[in-house]
Amino acid sequence: MTARTEGRTMHSPPHQHGDASHHVHGVHSQTPHQARSVALHRTAVAELLAPLLAQGRTETLVLRDALGKGLAHDVPAPLSLPPFANSQMDGFAVNSLDVPDGGAELRVVVPVPAGAVPAALDRGTAAPIMTGAMIPAGADAVVPVERAVPDRFPAPGETTTVWLAATAAGTFVRSAGSDIEAGERALAAGTFLGPAQLGLLAALGIAEVTVRRPVTVLLATTGDEVVEPGQPLPAGKIYDSNGTLLESAMRQAGLAVVRTAIASDHPDEFRTLLRGHAGAVDLIVTTGGVSKGAYEVVRQAMEGQATEFLHVAMQPGGPQGIGTFDGVPFLGFPGNPVSCLVSFEMFLRPVLAELFGSPAPRIPARARLGQSLSSPEHKHQVRRGTLQGDGTVRLEGGESSHLMHALAGSNALVHIPVGVSALAEGDEVEVWML
Repeated sequence: MTARTEGRTMHSPPHQHGDASHHVHGVHSQTPHQARSVALHRTAVAELLAPLLAQGRTETLVLRDALGKGLAHDVPAPLSLPPFANSQMDGFAVNSLDVPDGGAELRVVVPVPAGAVPAALDRGTAAPIMTGAMIPAGADAVVPVERAVPDRFPAPGETTTVWLAATAAGTFVRSAGSDIEAGERALAAGTFLGPAQLGLLAALGIAEVTVRRPVTVLLATTGDEVVEPGQPLPAGKIYDSNGTLLESAMRQAGLAVVRTAIASDHPDEFRTLLRGHAGAVDLIVTTGGVSKGAYEVVRQAMEGQATEFLHVAMQPGGPQGIGTFDGVPFLGFPGNPVSCLVSFEMFLRPVLAELFGSPAPRIPARARLGQSLSSPEHKHQVRRGTLQGDGTVRLEGGESSHLMHALAGSNALVHIPVGVSALAEGDEVEVWML
């Protein structure tokens, strides 16, 4: 991890009424002792990244390569699904008028396999039909073979009759267009393309799809005190976890990540490092160096840039940086590992989902607390937890932002909103599954 202070000495806001911000260098700044709400900071991140959406950043991919991408344009259905009426069951295709109350015995005719175009069905006959096969003209219902007497299909060449129970028109028939009609919107622009969405496109005969090109992000972790995993660990140093943690989260979310070596705490060297990559990326994300300590290299390196460093009413992850570096959008996350991951999940991930359709958004769920907790009343607290099969969520570790083992043992983020200072065991909370 990158051991940066979490900015806990900053004053908590007395209330959450508005942002109380003004514009500095084209971005919002804050008056002292006031923190921006989570919602307002998320809006600021969306405003920062929105111009990327207007740049026509698209690419056309074959379906197998489009998994996890966001759809660039609406896709109308070029044909109906199903394209023809077909059987929902293995059974006998009949005209329902031939099978009145009490059932009837009908002559069995040539079977209808899937993929064949059948002959019209004569009145008083029944055609063995397979699941998915086209309903013959003249038939309007299917009687499952299990409900026939005998409950089997006749052998090839066998001339026979079958007794069938009464049935109504439309029974076990999938009508043409019952899933989607030709010309209807199959998928909307911005849709996250998972297996089900790609399967629908394939069913419609679509082989390629235009998607929004992934955001390319430069990820820079900072700190003279951190060492790359696998290297010797001198006294007073710690291994960097932020780079691996955030890069993994970003790649999982569909971002293209360019990762730098660990940056030193020298502002000039850090500026040179960023400028070496800035022209080839859409977004710069840093971890560490955004608080008010003596060696906050990111703050120092951004001197003269259109950036600001502020406090969001959130725990962990209060200190944040936002703006542009040489015209490239910039987000500065705190250095403690849980803080930087929570910052990604609270701000960058939902904005990318909203703007680009990828990654898939975290779907909020409700759960019951397995234990009591306390929370700073003027902050949105995000705790780590494990959602269990009985609908309760067990908190993992405390509220501290360095607890990587607790994070690794969690499957959910637990949200305690502003205005709540304590919750009891059994109280409901919102959770996001990780």
